[in-house]
Amino acid sequence: MKVILIQPPVQDFYDTDVRLQPIGLCYLKATVNKYLPGVEVIVKDYHGGCGRNTVPIPKELQYLSNYYPVADKSPFSTFHQYYHFGRSFDEIEADIVEIQPDVVGISSLFTPYYREALEVAARVKRRLKVPVLIGGSHASAAPESLLSWPHVDYVIRGEGEKPFVEFLRFLRGQRRIEEVPNLAYKKDGEVYFNPIADNLPLDDLPIPDLSDFQLSSCDLAGKPMAFMVTSRSCPHKCSFCSVHTTFGTNYRRRSLENVLEEIELRHQQGYQVIDFEDDNLTYYKSTFKELCRRLIARFPNREMEFVAMNGISYLSLDDELLELMFAAGFSQLNLALVSSDKTVRETTKRPHTLDAYLKVVHRAGRLGFKIVSYQILGLPNESLASMIQTLAFNARLPVLLGASPFYLTPASPISRGIGLTEADYVRARLTAMAVETDEFRREDIYTLFITTRIINFLKGLPLTSSADLMELLHQTWSDPRTRIGFGLLKTFAETNRLYFSTKRGLIENRKFKPELLLRVLSEAGEIACQSGKTISIGRFGRLHIPKRYQTFPLPLGDTGLSSRAEARDLRFLATLEMTQEE
Repeated sequence: MKVILIQPPVQDFYDTDVRLQPIGLCYLKATVNKYLPGVEVIVKDYHGGCGRNTVPIPKELQYLSNYYPVADKSPFSTFHQYYHFGRSFDEIEADIVEIQPDVVGISSLFTPYYREALEVAARVKRRLKVPVLIGGSHASAAPESLLSWPHVDYVIRGEGEKPFVEFLRFLRGQRRIEEVPNLAYKKDGEVYFNPIADNLPLDDLPIPDLSDFQLSSCDLAGKPMAFMVTSRSCPHKCSFCSVHTTFGTNYRRRSLENVLEEIELRHQQGYQVIDFEDDNLTYYKSTFKELCRRLIARFPNREMEFVAMNGISYLSLDDELLELMFAAGFSQLNLALVSSDKTVRETTKRPHTLDAYLKVVHRAGRLGFKIVSYQILGLPNESLASMIQTLAFNARLPVLLGASPFYLTPASPISRGIGLTEADYVRARLTAMAVETDEFRREDIYTLFITTRIINFLKGLPLTSSADLMELLHQTWSDPRTRIGFGLLKTFAETNRLYFSTKRGLIENRKFKPELLLRVLSEAGEIACQSGKTISIGRFGRLHIPKRYQTFPLPLGDTGLSSRAEARDLRFLATLEMTQEE
């Protein structure tokens, strides 16, 4: 029996090409090799490393043409063209026919790209009479939708290793279809759902098989990178997250020995970077501290680099753990603040506090970590003022802003009771800015998204001393990109308009709301740069903003904290919390 497991191409305005390794499919291959050694499994990545081609924007996203109208060459640019990232469907079809598989499994991880998975399935059925199975996060959330298409025969919900092995045993006549856990299938025009069952224990799962990929297939800054997970699921139950749909509510972790064995193997194979893709990597602090100690002992000269691009919960990051992580080879932190508004955190069921966040940011910054802090723009229960508050809060901290416009995904707690259509599936992406409420409109989310680009531009300036923003506008900058950025900000200060920088010259961005940028900057008061210096907003924040939106510095007292910046931020925090409790 020959099985092909496929990662399909995707179509969107942009692609995160550093995070393409199909680790789930590699787990499936390794598990089949362990339990069914006579079955040949081939993993085909038709997404990563295959380039891009411009394609038409789907009708469900046509409204975005007004928001991404031109190719903006400025440092504040967002998106423009809609692309097909990966091999063409014709090429995929020809490749599959050449392989002549007996079974085709297709990954459908992300809801907005479900059509790409279905198109691959259609191409298979057009040329071959073989069973087509779909799995992944979207398959777990919307199995009936996928099974309604004639070219999809089976869907596996939840974790796939044990169900996939049992499914292959069914095809070989060794199991009845009713005995395959997690399987959804069609029979006599009806859809049937087999019960969800526990997967294999994590330590019984073999190390993912990356043999179908070149060492250079996935890299970070030119260094070969491998993905891995040390746990599955998450103990938290944030309302906007759908992780439990796939991994269940039982948070499980691998043993230290099992994790270290995989890291050692990747090192021997030539990988220099490990990206931990756990949904909650550091929840068990003592265990993760011991992992870091062992990594320090094994790689005393930081021969391996470690990142956690899926984010780390700052709740579990104390001083000792941060120091151990840095010594072990971590140099970046991706933190998910989501919102500085206490009410928003409570209604989204995030058990996080701002004082814990601030302490982590200041301690990590002093250690030398580069920090990205992620905020969700446009949660349904959030106000525009709350989003501005969070952006201003992070602008004053030594972090880059990672703003992500909110989107609804099927089976997440926040979307329950909402009848999502297939058009909603297409719009379930940050580029779509699909959610509007009585509190905010699409132009607001768009403006705040660009505002984060402007703030990050300022945060990245190589300043040797702190400065005032109005003074920086009139300096001479040798770097072309920096010169364009300050040219646009100077024009904004003179005209109260933001422009795109294009080959045809400046074109006004008519969807951008200038007052929102000024409100963020005015409330922030200053911007903390990655260089350690600050940029005072000063008169720039008051150029055109109505007086009712202007804010004033908070008084500082003797707090006993280790730095004036930390004291200021905790004062700000106390004011926020008191305001939100009234």
